[in-house]
Amino acid sequence: MADKTTPAAAAAAAAEEEKPSLAPSLRSLGDYAVGPIPTLIYVPGFISESEQSQLLHHIYQAPAPKWKSLKNRRLQNWGGVVHEKGLLPQALPSWLTKITDRICQWTGLFPSAINHVLINEYHPNQGIMPHQDGPAYFPVVAIISLASAVVIDFTPHQRLKGQEHTDPQDIIESNCSQKLEGANEAEPDSSSLLLMPCSLLIFKDQAYTDYLHGIQDNELQNLDKVTNMWQCPEFKHQNSGNSHGQTNNCCGLEQSGTYRRTATRVSLTCRLVLKVHKKLFKI
Repeated sequence: MADKTTPAAAAAAAAEEEKPSLAPSLRSLGDYAVGPIPTLIYVPGFISESEQSQLLHHIYQAPAPKWKSLKNRRLQNWGGVVHEKGLLPQALPSWLTKITDRICQWTGLFPSAINHVLINEYHPNQGIMPHQDGPAYFPVVAIISLASAVVIDFTPHQRLKGQEHTDPQDIIESNCSQKLEGANEAEPDSSSLLLMPCSLLIFKDQAYTDYLHGIQDNELQNLDKVTNMWQCPEFKHQNSGNSHGQTNNCCGLEQSGTYRRTATRVSLTCRLVLKVHKKLFKI
């Protein structure tokens, strides 16, 4: 048996301890299914706080032209240009593949490596309209949340509004997601989740094809329909204050049933574009 008391062995053991686990108590995806929609999976603490800090550092060290400003948020596009006919690829940086490879390894849901990451920055009063990701992607989405909590809503839709975009800005904003109408929030299988920093959200299959997902453009978010509060024990402690300097104790937060967003949230939307065309725009 190796001597663990030597400096080299001790250093190796310490390094091993510092390695982030793939996620806490991973047994199967089913262990993390939440809410009435069977294909919604939420994994708290999928990355460490140290990894969160490193990701935020890389994101905000990116050159200014990497940011694209939209009316309700700004974003960075990594992996290439998503076109209606496929992806004009660009290699992901190593600081992203470190995370995307882990997602692929643990979930086993992607038939090949994740090749596209959209990084969104949301101020407390910003969100994204209810939408559905389109057929350009393999029907699995993995979202890493950073810096601040937010409520995401999943609502069933009745039909597609249209199959094609007519406004080029729509393609930029949603990366070829299809805008839908007919969301019925009164349906019993609507679901809302509270996404905490360092968490992983996965939605696939039914949640991908049959539901809209979006975030309200409100600082004050309703927690009444959130189905995973039991997975967020740290939430009340981390968000004990609000923007007016008042303090909410645990009982106050439960009674009000609301959460006031006070900090900027950053998310990594990790997807696999099925069709890759290295010479997509060549005539």
